[in-house]
Amino acid sequence: MLDRNSRLAVPDESYFVPQLADRHRGGIEVERFVDDLRRIGTVREWEVDLDDVRGRLRPGMPVGEAVCAVYETYAAARGKPRWGDKTPMYMQYLPLLERLFPSALYLHLVRDGRDAATSYLQMPSGIVTESWGHPTSAGGFACQWRTEVESAQALGRRVGPARYRELRYEELVDSPTDALEQVCSFAGLPWEPEMLGYAEEVDVSARPHQQNLKRPPTSGLRNWRTELSSADVVEFEDLAGDVLASLGYELADPAYGAGPSPRGRAKLAAYRAKTRAWRTTGSLVRRSPFWGRRHPPLV
Repeated sequence: MLDRNSRLAVPDESYFVPQLADRHRGGIEVERFVDDLRRIGTVREWEVDLDDVRGRLRPGMPVGEAVCAVYETYAAARGKPRWGDKTPMYMQYLPLLERLFPSALYLHLVRDGRDAATSYLQMPSGIVTESWGHPTSAGGFACQWRTEVESAQALGRRVGPARYRELRYEELVDSPTDALEQVCSFAGLPWEPEMLGYAEEVDVSARPHQQNLKRPPTSGLRNWRTELSSADVVEFEDLAGDVLASLGYELADPAYGAGPSPRGRAKLAAYRAKTRAWRTTGSLVRRSPFWGRRHPPLV
């Protein structure tokens, strides 16, 4: 929807921001930065002109500004002055984004975690990188959902309402015009009815698991009440029922609004330890010569 706005380009998921941030700590070396861009599949898929990117770089530029140059090149090629990113994985890297992009605006789209779990757990394997904390059950996803929602809300408290807005997915689906008008007002974008026509142009040929993108906003595509077992609902609400309740979602069992049980707290702690260890290990690998050998030049 936002990519359909005449002033904003939002490409497919990028995934490369943490990689570049780890490999170029402090001021960048221009040719080394461009060489790394040659090794990133997403940059090639976006058909980013690396000579254009190079022209926007300068020696010693902070890596956040250098990353911006990649997006700026992508947006300029489409005649747009602004850009955005919608990579779900970055919910695990919000402090990094805050450091790299100190003037960024954040739109946090929140969905009932139980509905989100039904969608996530039905994804084919290989679509997302499976980290050490990768959810394989409703309870595992509840750990991820809770952690990411709370991280985003903490970010919102730090940056304030001028730079952070929370929007419920269900409101967007039920009243897309009203919701998008509010988003445009927050982002300083003109409201354009064409934004609602995204389904006419979305290419899902390479995304068999995302065929619903070809439909306009449609309620009821996921329904945890019929798609999750009672045991899965209990496990999810034990781990994240209090967060669901704080967001206005009705619980199957209101008793879980008090917070996780001791078993739930232990499971949350284990998930967070695994994901921290995964990110730390990934950072060390990206900063080593191994990254370059694993990612040969593509362009």
